[in-house]
Amino acid sequence: MTSTVDHEAIATAAGRDLEEASAQDVLRWAAETFGKRFCVTSSMEDAVVAHLASSVFPGVDVVFLDTGYHFAETIGTRDAVAAVMPVNVITLTPLQTVAEQDAQYGPHLHDRDPDLCCSLRKVEPLNRGLGGYDAWATGLRRDESPTRANTPVVSWDPKRRKVKIAPIARWTQEDVDAYVAANGVLLNPLLWEGYTSVGCSPLSCTRKPVEGEEARAGRWAGSGKTECGIHL
Repeated sequence: MTSTVDHEAIATAAGRDLEEASAQDVLRWAAETFGKRFCVTSSMEDAVVAHLASSVFPGVDVVFLDTGYHFAETIGTRDAVAAVMPVNVITLTPLQTVAEQDAQYGPHLHDRDPDLCCSLRKVEPLNRGLGGYDAWATGLRRDESPTRANTPVVSWDPKRRKVKIAPIARWTQEDVDAYVAANGVLLNPLLWEGYTSVGCSPLSCTRKPVEGEEARAGRWAGSGKTECGIHL
């Protein structure tokens, strides 16, 4: 097994060499390089990256964060992915239930301190859950928002000391739509109802964008917050 230092060097080289590679080739490289120490993370907004990964690495681990605040449709999408796709869905949960968090911090922490809420219910569980992996893939795309415009296809995640892979970083929404249509990929039903980015269910966390807004404008609207902290 290579060392952590080797992993950083591997990430740097792959980020250069795979910039123009197809999403399938990027994921095939990840599977061949890291084997079972590679996983895909999914918010279950859609199953595009999970589907891509399963096409080159059947049985790949797909990691989902159950924050305790998800829409029922999101949980349903997770269950459908587990039932019909050749993947191993792993659900991570926070250290505290919502009720336990409310008892310690007070109700509606997501309204009063969304950064802390995301840290407790997303960032910490993911950091803990990625402990057994050397590399992880995410569905980040450059066209989603200005904060994601420079997303590398492969990079070194210095906080977690792991290789981070964004196989569809160069895709547009049109590319996603075409792949979904061509392959019958599962989508969160909320996307058909006008949501363009699906997170936790409180209105302070996810709302439908209005015409002319970017795809992620409905996330933490009005708070100045643009990311949950996983990708910072």
